Amino acid sequence: MEVILKADVKGLGKKGEKVKASDGYARNFLFPKGLAVEANAQSLTELRNREQSNQHKIDMEIAAANESKSKLNDKTIKITAKAGSNGRIFGSVTAKEVALEIEKQFAVKVDKRKITMDDIKNFGSYKIQVKLYTNIIAEMTVMVGE
Repeated sequence: MEVILKADVKGLGKKGEKVKASDGYARNFLFPKGLAVEANAQSLTELRNREQSNQHKIDMEIAAANESKSKLNDKTIKITAKAGSNGRIFGSVTAKEVALEIEKQFAVKVDKRKITMDDIKNFGSYKIQVKLYTNIIAEMTVMVGE
C-alpha cells in the first residue's frame, strides 16, 4: 500500500514522502497514530500543491536575497566611534552595530549572526561579508572614524 507520511518514521521515510508500506503496518500502526495517510488522488494533489508552495516560497526568498545583494554588494558603511588613547576605539565595533547601520543606510534588514567580520578595535576600513541566503553573500566595507 502506498502512503504519504505526515511525520518522520524511522526505517520508512521522512515527512512528506510517498512510500510503500505493508497493508497491516499502515492500517494498524501508521494510520491510528496519525503518522501517514493513504496515497489517494486527493492526498497526492495536496502533496503536490504543498511542494509547489514550498518551492515558490524558496524562489521568492532567493529573489529577495539577490535584490538585497545588489543593494549591498561593494558598498561602504560609515560608523563613528569614541576614541580612546593611542587612536584606539573604546570597546569595539560589533556585528550588531554594523547590522543597525546597514538597516539605517540601505533599508535592508540583516541578522547580526549573518555578518562575518574580524574584531574592529582600531579606526580604518575593514572588509565584511553579509550572508543573505545559502550561497548568496554580499561583500561590504566598514569605515570606522571618530
